Amino acid sequence: MNINDLGTGETILKHDYSTAFDKIRKNLIVQSYYKYGRAGANFATGNVDAIGSLEKCLAKFKETGNLEYLADVANYAMFRYMYPQKGEYFKYTDSGESAGIVGLSETQIKALKDMDMYY
Repeated sequence: MNINDLGTGETILKHDYSTAFDKIRKNLIVQSYYKYGRAGANFATGNVDAIGSLEKCLAKFKETGNLEYLADVANYAMFRYMYPQKGEYFKYTDSGESAGIVGLSETQIKALKDMDMYY
């Protein structure tokens, strides 16, 4: 699919979003409720470190390749978003402030091809 053919947000999400991943994440949250209690009680207080937990899950994913750990990473990121700690905030950033990606994106490759710099 050509990036220029994507169209609307609904069309983009149809190809670049996973509702199956959301379902897995939700199931893991329900399971965790019975194991650890309410997320708000754990993360709002800082008693459980969402970022530290996220980093542990990312390390386990890298070690094992088990995608369940990536669903846990996403959940811990969401909990930190829901229960930010002192000094944390949400602000949309532009390309200049972006953390960036590792590798070449589809649009970067297209630009390089247009300049005859990618084969």
